[in-house]
Amino acid sequence: MFKSGIDQDALIDMFAKSSAQQGEALRKAVSEATLKALQGRELTVANIRNVLKSVTQAASSGAAKNIMPAVDAEALLEKAFAGMDAALLQAVQAQRAALQQFVGQGVELNNKQMKGALANLEKMEDVFFSTVGKAAESAGSALKGPWEQVLETMKVKGTDTGAQAKMSIETLMSQAQTALREGRSSGLRGAQAMMDSYAALVSGVLIGMSEGLQSGKPAAKSRTK
Repeated sequence: MFKSGIDQDALIDMFAKSSAQQGEALRKAVSEATLKALQGRELTVANIRNVLKSVTQAASSGAAKNIMPAVDAEALLEKAFAGMDAALLQAVQAQRAALQQFVGQGVELNNKQMKGALANLEKMEDVFFSTVGKAAESAGSALKGPWEQVLETMKVKGTDTGAQAKMSIETLMSQAQTALREGRSSGLRGAQAMMDSYAALVSGVLIGMSEGLQSGKPAAKSRTK
């Protein structure tokens, strides 16, 4: 079954047959599945929610069916959360890279579309927690406690996604102030046109980043579609 571009059956099967000792393999599988799904659509908040929901449901279903003796459900779900965090971190980095292009070309932070993009970036961690939390509610009573523990622990600890989003906004604010002082406005019309297809652009940046990591070379510049 494919939902939101994710092979849920494959993830369910993996969580059903894995032990806590295989946690790193689970984390990596979740990260790759989540990232691939995010790359396959425009990077809107709604699409991000759909992907996170599908992954959470698959991990929950698999953990509930786990056949290993004395399975540590909380440890399995913790790896699922970590995998989603790793993928969402890259999505945040892609948004930062795209927004830096716009700021560098003179798009001001009070631009309506820019403000919307920054607001979405700022709330990315909240979207992460709320989506996983809501999806986990349908996981069944056996996993309610483990999921609550994972989420509470991560809210205290903080996610890589949240830390990156905060750092990205601070960097963009600083860059915008520099651009304002320098009176930078070259390419502003072209930048505004790109803002109109921002979600598609970020998806392209995300794909380019991943391709660069896989080849060991810097990611190629993205193209608008």
